Amino acid sequence: MSYELIAGVDLGSNSFRLQIGRIVGDQIHPLETLKETVRLGSGLTREKLLDHASQQRAFEALRRFGERLRGFDLETVRAVTTDAMRVARNARMVLPQAEAALGFPIEIIGGREEARLIFIGASNALPAANFRRLVVDIGGGSTEFIIGERTEPLLMESLFMGGISYRQRFFPEGKVDKKRFYAAEVSAAREIEAIAVDYQRFGWQEAVGSSGAAQEIANILEMNDLNPDGGSGISREGLARLRQLIIRAGSAEALDLKGMRGDRLVILPGAIAIMSAVFSELGMAHMTYSDGALPLGVLYDLLGRFEHHDTRDETVAQFMRRYQVDETQVRRVERTALLLLGQMIKLDSPEHENHVHFLRWAVSLHEIGVSVAHSEFHKHGAYILAHADMPGFSKRDQARLALLVLGQHGKLQKLASMPAGDPNWRLVFCLRLAALLHRSREDQPVSQVSVKESPVGFQVEVPAVWLDDNPMTAAALTDEALLWRRIGLKVRVKPVSSEAAVPVEG
Repeated sequence: MSYELIAGVDLGSNSFRLQIGRIVGDQIHPLETLKETVRLGSGLTREKLLDHASQQRAFEALRRFGERLRGFDLETVRAVTTDAMRVARNARMVLPQAEAALGFPIEIIGGREEARLIFIGASNALPAANFRRLVVDIGGGSTEFIIGERTEPLLMESLFMGGISYRQRFFPEGKVDKKRFYAAEVSAAREIEAIAVDYQRFGWQEAVGSSGAAQEIANILEMNDLNPDGGSGISREGLARLRQLIIRAGSAEALDLKGMRGDRLVILPGAIAIMSAVFSELGMAHMTYSDGALPLGVLYDLLGRFEHHDTRDETVAQFMRRYQVDETQVRRVERTALLLLGQMIKLDSPEHENHVHFLRWAVSLHEIGVSVAHSEFHKHGAYILAHADMPGFSKRDQARLALLVLGQHGKLQKLASMPAGDPNWRLVFCLRLAALLHRSREDQPVSQVSVKESPVGFQVEVPAVWLDDNPMTAAALTDEALLWRRIGLKVRVKPVSSEAAVPVEG
């Protein structure tokens, strides 16, 4: 696919951002950035529910973004949301309304996926370098730490601390004093302590801040000459001076310093406390700043998908290696599953491209649970896929993969919550049938099979002679039809003459 303009949307815990970029070769030239201070994280109640006011702020901001994105094709926009929606217990109820307001799907991404995208964005906005960089992104609800080389993240972590969450915990109503600030620093230091040894051992040559919080702190230090010798970025000495100034003032609002923005005052005390702990625990003396962050990382990741460098493909390949998947068996099942699917939909149709991807990935990973235990391997595999860190995959993507892998074997009642007509039923059917036909794990033609889809289920046509020659598989097909019947769907196995069948190679 070839596109000139693409867009990335970041629904952060403090701010929502829309970045539009123009593709020039293998580079993205940022054209326009829109920002809305939503403070979604401030709307989380003690019960971890997003309150009505924060939801309405979010929907209004997304409607404005949606207006700007009118005319963009579905595949040219990627929207992600982070910590606030990760922890919100009513996220599943809020998300459909948010998607309707924006006009595009929204992915809830995990902390390490957020970290990966942040590093890609930050590194692409910095001069090329052959040394390792540490990127720190202090957000509203989480802080990401990434060490990488060039544009490749190597070590990633996401910690549960951010400007908004620390405001609520340590600086209610914006009040700052020495005791509160010290408590916030100690809390952040405890979080960072868990990763400090590994990060210092791994090492880096340059530290970079990539969030709005880092930019705000750097601007204040530079514009008020708080860094030694008028230096740029964030220095240990300048940060210590700013720390004393905000404690003395009693609140961010009472600070009389250049470069302070009204929309950032709410998160400033928490951000300074976290940044102070970062410098202390990691033994840092200086940090530079990158304009690139999560939205730009989303754009570059989207560009990679267009150029067939999809991170998800590499993640699947890594999982296959990690869990010692039998690649020969995967190729057998994949060929048959795609042949079956191709009899029901056009595999090369853009509208079905995503379904084909997910069937391929599900087939590639359908046996990873065997590495845990052969008994109920499909359940083990589904659990791994639902809970592992999978770069490139959103939480929704992982849930879909887990569902397909869970559904490959055994009773189908576990999928009963999936609505009738859901495209995943078709994928489950193809995966189950292909795996059943290749149970022998031998490189030989397994059958001559054709399939048809109907509103009430599927029809499988198999040569009568082949069924007679393979009684165990014939019995398994009969049992399979019974399993589908128990959930109200009909799978009919119809013996036919060999001339009428479609060959399926093993």
